[in-house]
Amino acid sequence: MEFDDYQKQAITTDLFSKSKKTELFSIAFLEKLLGLTGEAGELADKIKKILRDKGGKLTKQDKAEIVKELGDILWYVSALAYYLDVPLQEVADSNLKKLRSRKNRGVLRGRGDNR
Repeated sequence: MEFDDYQKQAITTDLFSKSKKTELFSIAFLEKLLGLTGEAGELADKIKKILRDKGGKLTKQDKAEIVKELGDILWYVSALAYYLDVPLQEVADSNLKKLRSRKNRGVLRGRGDNR
């Protein structure tokens, strides 16, 4: 599946889909931003518990749960891009271009760009 196809299908499950491409500080957009941070926190919490409770030993079930959280994160990233009227493929391509540039310049570590 291509990124843009994912984005088109995923946005159909958005509870605010009738208010697509709204103001930056709309309830719909902010809900996506808060959802993204919440899901990232859930992922971090799962990893923390694997480190703390299992000495970092990853089980099949742990991996399946992590994949679910990554999927939720992907959904929110996709929705935020949609609300900004940016194809998800463009987000992915732009990120790879930035990373390749950093790699070529030897700045993958450290400050990177625009920070």
